[in-house]
Amino acid sequence: MDIDDRAGRPGSDREDLERQVQDLVAPLIPRFSPGLGRLRLGFNTAHYDQAASELEAFARPLWGLAPLAAGGAAFDHWDLWRAGLAAGTDPEHPDYWGAVFDRNQRLVETAAIGLTLALAPEQIWDPLTGRQRDTVAAWLRHAVTVQPNDNNWLFFPVMVGLGLRRVGVPHDQDANTARLDRLEEFDLGRGWYSDGPTWQRDYYIPFAMHFYGLIYAALGDDPARAERFRERAATFAQDFQHWFTSEGVAVPFGRSLTYRFAQSAFWGALAFAGVEALPWEVTKGHLLRNLRWWADRPIRDAAGLLTIGYGYPQPHMAEQYNAPGSPYWAMKAFLPLALPAEHPFWAAKEADAPALPEVCTQPEAGVALMRCEEGRHVVLLSAGQRNPWARHGAAKYAKFAYSTRFGFSVPAGTLKLEQGAFDSTLALSEDGEHWRPCELPHDASASDGVLHARWTPWDDVEIETWLVALPPWHVRVHRIRTGRALRTAEGAFAVDRDRPPTRVDTGPGRARLDSPNGLCVIEDLSSRREGALVVALPGTNVFAPRTTIPTLKGDLPPGEHLLACAVIGLEGSSSASASAGPDAAAGWPEPPAWASIEPLLGPAPTP
Repeated sequence: MDIDDRAGRPGSDREDLERQVQDLVAPLIPRFSPGLGRLRLGFNTAHYDQAASELEAFARPLWGLAPLAAGGAAFDHWDLWRAGLAAGTDPEHPDYWGAVFDRNQRLVETAAIGLTLALAPEQIWDPLTGRQRDTVAAWLRHAVTVQPNDNNWLFFPVMVGLGLRRVGVPHDQDANTARLDRLEEFDLGRGWYSDGPTWQRDYYIPFAMHFYGLIYAALGDDPARAERFRERAATFAQDFQHWFTSEGVAVPFGRSLTYRFAQSAFWGALAFAGVEALPWEVTKGHLLRNLRWWADRPIRDAAGLLTIGYGYPQPHMAEQYNAPGSPYWAMKAFLPLALPAEHPFWAAKEADAPALPEVCTQPEAGVALMRCEEGRHVVLLSAGQRNPWARHGAAKYAKFAYSTRFGFSVPAGTLKLEQGAFDSTLALSEDGEHWRPCELPHDASASDGVLHARWTPWDDVEIETWLVALPPWHVRVHRIRTGRALRTAEGAFAVDRDRPPTRVDTGPGRARLDSPNGLCVIEDLSSRREGALVVALPGTNVFAPRTTIPTLKGDLPPGEHLLACAVIGLEGSSSASASAGPDAAAGWPEPPAWASIEPLLGPAPTP
């Protein structure tokens, strides 16, 4: 698409992003409580209490409203948020949020309030009465004293400190300095952080660790630390650009996907902190393309409120900390609205995504990213990531592949293959009813497009898995040592089944499906499994409500075995190819030969 053709489309430039903020916030206005201290968007099913949930809904829109005000754009309802802040922090008011305490959700939401004090004090602080300022200051100063979780949460009191400093309220800066020191201990090199002492390397690195670090770099008073934050972010940008297709679609991976376009907030944060990690026109393109893609997704309800889910309303995939206001974390993407129109980021003409290598291995994250179909499709291969705490953590981290075209699926049970929705993983069963996929990989490595990890679904079953990036294919090899008989099922990608396939082909060693919604093939390279098409339960896939998963199935006796397969997912067939008929076997993509794969695997035996 020519750049000039984007004029007037959603997310085409600064003024349009300003309108998007206004449009996203407008449905919230009738939802204020009578005392204005809370926003009531629906019933809360998160693990934290109702007051915290309603504070969350109140605070998260400020991630977009504060930059909007800082950039000089008008907003007609600042009086609501100003009165709400005064009410929510007043212990004598019916809408009082309650005090912040250690590792409490209220601390999360103080970050947006801190940023608003720092960027737009004239809207939310200056008009307050003396008593109102006292109660707001006391509530926030207490928040700086509590204990955050040992991860990106350490930034929340730092954000509060930036706001208090802007409005002249003293606070415990030494505590925040210690938190910043701890955050820097999570530096992994090459621009990567871990989100605390964990295995996760997901969107919390760009939209939390780097995002807050870049805000601090721009607004803090520690030049040496600010320079380190900027340098790490500039380095990280070189890797992170591989997570997006040429059309702006980001790989769905990990938890908190309901924050949606927060995944592109990093690009705007670079601009906010003045970090030209990539040419400004390229950075701008990464942000705007992602926002345009999200503008076309059915992610809002009939009242215009953002829903819990990813590609559509999907509460089933949510985490235990997702309440009705949680999706408004997405407003982080609008941070560059705080910059003046003449800033180089806004003055630049948006550029197309640059050409990138077909394979990019990122060992700090334990992933390899493949660019397929001239960059229109990105597949992330993953090994070693694990999250036993988050709901559906195995599906969100430990599947073998995550796709910008086919997404990934979360289980709706474990008794049947269709319940497990075992796309992009190997599932094992003793009885054919209860299935165990890869959940907790360990001893992982990633080098030159080859990933390796071990996992032990039972005490007497040990599996080594190799993943090999050979775009547009990827190859999976599993060495299985088992003390029990096992049934196996290994899925390819999950294909949207709302339009019927133009052709299918299943049989010994193969499961193939071609439809207008995508072509997907899984070929058995070990010659011991049967192909099938598994119709997954609805609501399991993050992109498509109803999917079919090409799958290989087989049985293993006790002993040592090697399973190997090749998987491909591409843009679907056109009407021209439909004439080949639903059972046509000709014209399917040819998988890579085993002879080209074996040298890449090191000690793995030949199937």
